Amino acid sequence: MASMTIRNLDDALKQRLRVRADTHGRSLEDEARDIQRMALATTEPVASNLADTIRARLQSVGGVELEISPRQPIRDAPDFDA
Repeated sequence: MASMTIRNLDDALKQRLRVRADTHGRSLEDEARDIQRMALATTEPVASNLADTIRARLQSVGGVELEISPRQPIRDAPDFDA
């Protein structure tokens, strides 16, 4: 099994973790492992492209119907010799 060291952990955060571990009757390390296990147990679907990411983020706001303007024929290229 692997081990990990977390450096520069805020003292207040460590104290909160210690209190939480005491509340659950576990060691500090066991509480940290459980938090990591719970956080990584839920997987969020990964969008396949940028459009899907934007659509997923804005889905709760609702849709917007945009008017698509009619297409125009392609203009002739400018004549610079004249």
